[in-house]
Amino acid sequence: MSSEREIFGTTASGETVYRVELRGGGLRAKVLTWGSVIQDLRLDGHAPPLVLGFESFEPYPLHSPYFGASPGRNANRIANGRFMLDGHEVQLDRNERGVTHLHGGTGNIGKSNWSIADLSEDRVVLRIVDPAGRAGYPGNCEITATYHLRDDGVLSVIYDSTTDAPTPVNVCQHSYFNLDGRDDALGHDLMIAADHYLPTNEAQVPTGELRPVVGTPFDFRQMSPMKRVENGEQVLFDHNFCLSRARMPKRPVALARSLNSGVTLEVRTSEPGVQFYAGFKVNAPVPGLDGRRYGPFAGFCLETQVWPDAVNHADFPPSILRPGETLRQETDYVFSKS
Repeated sequence: MSSEREIFGTTASGETVYRVELRGGGLRAKVLTWGSVIQDLRLDGHAPPLVLGFESFEPYPLHSPYFGASPGRNANRIANGRFMLDGHEVQLDRNERGVTHLHGGTGNIGKSNWSIADLSEDRVVLRIVDPAGRAGYPGNCEITATYHLRDDGVLSVIYDSTTDAPTPVNVCQHSYFNLDGRDDALGHDLMIAADHYLPTNEAQVPTGELRPVVGTPFDFRQMSPMKRVENGEQVLFDHNFCLSRARMPKRPVALARSLNSGVTLEVRTSEPGVQFYAGFKVNAPVPGLDGRRYGPFAGFCLETQVWPDAVNHADFPPSILRPGETLRQETDYVFSKS
C-alpha cells in the first residue's frame, strides 16, 4: 500500500475519517472514508472544482445532500419502504418524510465510515459491511468502492457487492457536477441516450409507466440546454432515464458540457438507468469548496444505477442480489477541456 492518508475528521461515534488524494490522467481527486465521498475533483488546466463538496468534515453529516457520496445498500427510492422477497414481505425504514425509503435508509453506507483496503497514487479501494437488520435489510452485504484515475481524464468508479442472504442492492456515485464554476449549472448542455423515462408520483416514486421522451422536456437524445422552462418555470428534473432493460458492457450513455469553460463530461456505464437530478433542492447554509455558496441548481447529478423502486416492478431491471453472486456496477466519468 502506497500513497498517503490524512486525518480529515472524527464522527459523532468517535471514528476517524481519513482523506486520500489521487492523481492521474490529468485529474486530481480527494476521497473520504466517510460515505466513500469524492470530496474534490480537479482537471488540469481548469481551476474550479468539478464537483460540489465541503472543505472540512463537520458540514458533511449536517448539511450534505449526498455530495460525492456512495448511498446504499439500495440507492434511490423504494415505495413505502416495502416489497416482497421470495414470498415474504420486507419492511425497510421510511427515512424520507416517513413515507419512502431513500438511499438505503437511516445510517446508510453513504453516511457511514468505510475502511481503506488498498491505496496507490491513482487508485483507492474502500470497503464496508452493511450489517443484517440495519434499516430492515436482510443479510450482511459487503461492498467495495474502487476509484481509479486513468489516462485521458477518466475517473473510473466500480462498486462490487456480495451478500449472505437475498437482498436488494444498488449502489451509485452521487457527485454533483459543475463544469464551469458558476453559481448554477443550468447553463450546461446535456445529452442522455434514453428513449424513455420514469414519471413519478408526489413521493417521487416511479408510477410504473415507461413514458417516451419524445415531445416532452425529458427529450435529451440530442445535445441541448439543461435549462428547460415549462409553464414559466424551470423543469425540476429528478427522474430515472431508461437506458436498457438489463446491465450491459460499459457504453457511453450521457454527455454534459459547459460552453462557458469548454469542459465536457462523458458518462459510460454498465447500468440500465441514470438518474438525472438537476440539484434544485440544494441550499447549503455553509460555504463549499473554494468558499463557494451552493444554492438551487448549483450542481447536477448523473447517478448510474438500477431503476428506482425496481423491487416492486416485475418489468423493471432486477435488483436482488443472492449469495454466491457478485454484483459489479461500473461507471466512467470522462473529463476533457477544449
